[in-house]
Amino acid sequence: MSSNFLTYRGGHGRPLLLVHGLMGRGSTWSRQADWLAEFGAAHTYDAPWHRGRDAAAPAQISTEAFVAELRAAAESLGEPVTLIGHSMGGLHSWCLAAEAPELVTALVVEDMAADFVGQTTGAWEPWAHSLPEEFTDADEVLTAFGPVAGRYFLEAFDRTETGWRLHGHARDWVRIAAEWGTRDFWTQWSTVRAPTLLLEAEYSVAPAGQLRRMAELGSDVEYLRVPGAGHLIHDDAPQDYRRAVSAFLRSH
Repeated sequence: MSSNFLTYRGGHGRPLLLVHGLMGRGSTWSRQADWLAEFGAAHTYDAPWHRGRDAAAPAQISTEAFVAELRAAAESLGEPVTLIGHSMGGLHSWCLAAEAPELVTALVVEDMAADFVGQTTGAWEPWAHSLPEEFTDADEVLTAFGPVAGRYFLEAFDRTETGWRLHGHARDWVRIAAEWGTRDFWTQWSTVRAPTLLLEAEYSVAPAGQLRRMAELGSDVEYLRVPGAGHLIHDDAPQDYRRAVSAFLRSH
């Protein structure tokens, strides 16, 4: 069942909405959806600019456009939701919780910082632009991204008759990341009142010490740093992620 770019993944009761990161897609939650469905009606979500290479998207890239689309998806579920967001999806989830507190019962925010001001996309931009539009086989994807991220991208990319194609445009993904270098999201973070689990990878993309500061400033925040994990904590340290998220969901 799909609507508003939502896909039902199983379970009953309170809605859980899984929100992917930059260059991701709802299908990348395949290894988490089954056990998350034990805690409610699990849904994955495809964000704008990540819905397929030829899919329509809002005219202007902005965090506000992302949050508006996420809000419409959440409202379509008919009752307040628990948002489980990775990276960019974590940012959009807490911005929605700040904007519409009545809509969000709890948050999981995975490895995303409130403030990248002054930082640019740096070496990441030419790398993104260097990606081929299509990979001919799975081994090529795994070689390009490594075993953990490669599996993630195999699930995200458009499947074609001849291989795997980027499910969006690199130029758009670069612009999304570039916006984070021009503004911060401390105001939105400090406004969140929903109980929040904040997860930080040992090898985080966030500026050093920032997630600890976020935990200190938040009103109802549990913070966990996951040793040995890279940015994709849920795939890189799946048992640690499952234990932490399961305990949080049981307590809320």
